Amino acid sequence: MNIVRVATYNIHKGVQGVGPQRRLEIHNLGHAVEQFDADIVCLQEVRKVHRREEKYFTRWPELPQADFLAPEGYEAVYRTNAFTRHGEHGNAMLSRWPVLAHQHEDISDHRFEQRGLLHSEVMVHGQAVHVVVVHLGLIRASRARQVTQLQHFIEREVPPAAPLLVAGDFNDWGALVQRTLDTGNLRAFEGARQATFPARLPLVQLDYVYARGLTPLGVEVPRGRVWWRMSDHLPLIAEFGLPD
Repeated sequence: MNIVRVATYNIHKGVQGVGPQRRLEIHNLGHAVEQFDADIVCLQEVRKVHRREEKYFTRWPELPQADFLAPEGYEAVYRTNAFTRHGEHGNAMLSRWPVLAHQHEDISDHRFEQRGLLHSEVMVHGQAVHVVVVHLGLIRASRARQVTQLQHFIEREVPPAAPLLVAGDFNDWGALVQRTLDTGNLRAFEGARQATFPARLPLVQLDYVYARGLTPLGVEVPRGRVWWRMSDHLPLIAEFGLPD
């Protein structure tokens, strides 16, 4: 059995704080992603471009954030969820393994929140593993409809026997998402919740890695000041066994 290490992290667009007190954290986030030593890194709230912040921060990276955060040798896949006045942001996946294909699906439920999912097919240890990165809405009724869309997307685009990972910020601390994904045999880790939000004093788990066709081995959430300074979420890192 081969081990697959997966991380999911909402990076809050690489900036923390508001107004003149805000600070650029994208460089620290780059070091953090390297520390994960993950085969697959699923990221949410990733900037492709932001013209105002580029002018404000002298050290704003020249590369889009997904490419900037990718460790050496990793492939970065990014697709936009939201277009704003000054730029755009979305989901990203960084892979140590070759990416065979990728696509984006808009799952926006109303005009006030632009949401999407990023689907990639990655060749891991000689097997095609499907990876879906999601960031669901803030309103419970919207999340219910979006997770149903996610379920239909998986039924349409992912072969039933293929190993599948679904990771991201689900904005849900109840059983809504779990009940729906259970019907597709997608499971998160059982046992005590791994609180990921808010990062400074985590009380609820909003970030998950669900899997089908892989064996759960372990899960962890890094904690401490170095982590809560970088984003309003903590990262979640999970390990799975991929059958030979």
